[in-house]
Amino acid sequence: MSSKETHSGGCQCGAVRFRVEGTLADASVCHCRMCQKAFGSLYAPLVSVRGAELTWTRGQPKKFQSSNAAQRGFCADCGTPLTYEAPDGIALAIGAFDDPSGLAPKIQWGVEGKLPFTDKIPALPGRDTLADANAAPFLKTLVSYQHPDHDTDIWPPK
Repeated sequence: MSSKETHSGGCQCGAVRFRVEGTLADASVCHCRMCQKAFGSLYAPLVSVRGAELTWTRGQPKKFQSSNAAQRGFCADCGTPLTYEAPDGIALAIGAFDDPSGLAPKIQWGVEGKLPFTDKIPALPGRDTLADANAAPFLKTLVSYQHPDHDTDIWPPK
C-alpha cells in the first residue's frame, strides 16, 4: 500500500476531475493582473504539483495561452479555472481541490498588482449565508447541481 499523500479535485460541473499523488508544498496566491482575470477574482490561489504525480481522471482542461510563457487550463463546460502551466511546471487552483483546507498559501506573488483593499477583507463583518432574512427563503429552495467534493463513477447522475 502506498503512503503517498493523495488529493482529488475537479471543476464545478464534474466534467474534469484530477488526482494528485505526492506532497503539495508550494501553495501561494498571485496578485498579478493576468491571474486576477484568469480567476475572475482578486487573486489566484495556486499550488504547484512539482514532485507529485498529476492524473486527469475525467476529461481534460481546455487551454488558453495567456502569455508567451504560460497556459491556463479550465473546464470548457462550466469555466472553472484549474491550472497555471509554465516552463517550470503545473500549478492547480487550490479551490478546485475536494478538500482545500490543508493547502494554505505560504507566499504571495505579483504583489505589485495587489488590489489596495485586499488586506482589509479580513476586517469586514462576516455573516452566515442564511443570516440575510430577505434571501433566506430563496436560499432554502436552492438545489445544487455542483459536483460533490469527492470522486464519482458517473456524473452527472442519471
